[in-house]
Amino acid sequence: MMWIDSFLDYLQLERNYSQRTIEAYGESLRGFEEYFKKVEDNVGWQDIDVDIIRNWVMKQVEEKYKPATVNRNLSALRSFYTYLLKKGLVTINPAVKVKGPKKSKPLPYFLKESETEHLMEDSLYPEGYLGLRDRTIITMFYETGVRLSELEGLDCSDVSLQSCQLKVTGKRNKQRIVPFGPSLKQLLEEYLQERNAQEVIDSDALFLNRNGGRLSKGSIGALTHRYLSMVTTMKKRSPHVLRHTFATQILNHDGDLRAVKELLGHESVATTEIYTHTTFEELKKIYKQAHPRS
Repeated sequence: MMWIDSFLDYLQLERNYSQRTIEAYGESLRGFEEYFKKVEDNVGWQDIDVDIIRNWVMKQVEEKYKPATVNRNLSALRSFYTYLLKKGLVTINPAVKVKGPKKSKPLPYFLKESETEHLMEDSLYPEGYLGLRDRTIITMFYETGVRLSELEGLDCSDVSLQSCQLKVTGKRNKQRIVPFGPSLKQLLEEYLQERNAQEVIDSDALFLNRNGGRLSKGSIGALTHRYLSMVTTMKKRSPHVLRHTFATQILNHDGDLRAVKELLGHESVATTEIYTHTTFEELKKIYKQAHPRS
């Protein structure tokens, strides 16, 4: 157990993993430890072999664990053994030779262009400061593709109206610069003027709640759901839908995949490639609708 705790401290202090990820890794590793101690007496982490891990994976599959859950557990184990190798506590990483179950990748939800045009209409938002704030938030999601946590964490100092750029802090505290266009610039100018005129401001946050503090992720998610409900009947209506919409529409208009990767803050272009699958699905749909012999 001490090795697990040391590993989790490493993820937090040196790798800047999120608390949610650290908790998930801890749950996976303790679950595996409980499993192998039931299988054989007096077995430690340094005694684990490929067969024990394969049997653990098969047990999860037989118990109807979702492929994503099994692969997450296996990924935690691989990372843990990599750490133990670096510390000289084991001599091999037995988890690298074990493959998890294949999982189907669901295509991301995204808005049609007609729906995004409706979403950008002034009439959708109430008059006054809060309506302007909400419209600026929705427009920022759609025009920059930032994550919910990234938008929540924005301060006024992160916005450059002169350069039309946002300084965004993403996963693992990595920062990137995201450009925006003239429509969002105009909205931000109007919003900042109204924001700075509020009687109570207790935060440097860009987006404020009614009490002048930073607007929470829950509140941002709720208002996004409300406005998306006005323009689409899709089941999912979260800020991530607007992030997906941002990427999909850029690629639909001949945007470069690697540029989209940088804009979204993905570490690997493989993560971004899901949007090429999305655009291909749209092409197939159009083909079936339009071709006389489809």
